[in-house]
Amino acid sequence: MQSSEKFFSFLFLLIPLFLITGPALPDVVISLGLIFGIIYFIYHKEYLELINIHFIKISIIFWFSLIFISFFSYNKTNSFQDALIFIRFLFIPILCYFIFFKKSKLFRQALLIVTILVVLVCIDSFYQFLNYTPENGFGRDLLGFKSNWYGRLTGPFGDELIPGSYISKFGLLGFAFLISIKKFENKIIFHSIYLSSILFISFVSGERMAFATFGLGLVFLFIFLNGFRKSIFLSIIIGIFLIFITTYLHPSYNDFKVVESTQYHQGQKIEKFFNCIDDKEQICSKIIDIQPSFYEIIKNFKTSAYGEIYLLSFKMFKDNPLTGIGINNFKFLCDSNNIYQNMMVYYKCASHPHNIYIQWLTEGGLIVFVLFILYLIFLIFFILNNNGDKKYKIVSIAVMIILFWPIMSTGSLIKNWFGVSTFFIVGLCICLSKFRNNY
Repeated sequence: MQSSEKFFSFLFLLIPLFLITGPALPDVVISLGLIFGIIYFIYHKEYLELINIHFIKISIIFWFSLIFISFFSYNKTNSFQDALIFIRFLFIPILCYFIFFKKSKLFRQALLIVTILVVLVCIDSFYQFLNYTPENGFGRDLLGFKSNWYGRLTGPFGDELIPGSYISKFGLLGFAFLISIKKFENKIIFHSIYLSSILFISFVSGERMAFATFGLGLVFLFIFLNGFRKSIFLSIIIGIFLIFITTYLHPSYNDFKVVESTQYHQGQKIEKFFNCIDDKEQICSKIIDIQPSFYEIIKNFKTSAYGEIYLLSFKMFKDNPLTGIGINNFKFLCDSNNIYQNMMVYYKCASHPHNIYIQWLTEGGLIVFVLFILYLIFLIFFILNNNGDKKYKIVSIAVMIILFWPIMSTGSLIKNWFGVSTFFIVGLCICLSKFRNNY
């Protein structure tokens, strides 16, 4: 049992690295970890003790609610399948806290790995950002990956546009590691360079929500993290300065003119200018469709892609208020119901509602939605009531804000990559809330 525990602890240490490779490896690791965890708790007879912890109680109740509403779903196969296996996500924080990272040394190693990977993703994404041509957009990163979406970075994530999301979610855990080391604890410039780099790369990645939520996390830390306000304030100033200089000097922000700007998906047409390949003295141009401007989305929100998805989601919720339409039933119902399908005038039926809370409300109804809110509340209380240093609790809450800020577009929690990354970070947060060591 002890050797197996060490093996799975090692695998869990590598989850932040596995997340860079795609959804498959992390999902395999946490699924096998769940099987080991169940055996571990039964072997050590700890399950009766665990069941008395509030956030574990609500985790189990929440999981049962997903199964319960599946009896009323439109596509029962989809709903039961995803509801049943969702337990693997809910178990990730429990496994991290009570088995794999229960030793301070192992948890420090996890934070070290997170810190190194955040720095490497920033460096790789910055290299890709500099590797730019107006006719092709951002070029290859250090690993040879190239974005298929003009104006968006992939970093080391292959064809996934998520480097900003990765560093914004993991970034403050790296900051917690830095301030846990005594010789780095008061290094204001060191902290500021680290945090401002994340803020800057989140911006240039093209991921608006990653940039906005990480900025929100920094503001929260500036208000509540006494003793580190100078570092955080300086990081915000440096980050804003870098963004200002970059948008002024980098050609990707200046070598085009707007041909058409609408609120629709890929609704902004721009004309890019560059030297012709056949004749370098001549100027050529091409029309490119990119994401609509934030202003156009806000001004015409109802007919934007987000507006249509959210309005359809609320329509589905109103038609099925108590139990929802069923887990992972959003696209199925949109495709099979003419009334719902016709609400998507400018955008096709999406795979999910693109917001965690709206998704639970739509697919799980009030039952699942209320229980999910209670789950988050019990997690917050568990963090606040833990016996770690206050500064680590504050960082943990800041990370939870980045993960679960309600007013943003998100992935689907029932999908592999987003589910694993979110609940693994929750696991790191509750481990951090009991952290006390300084080295």
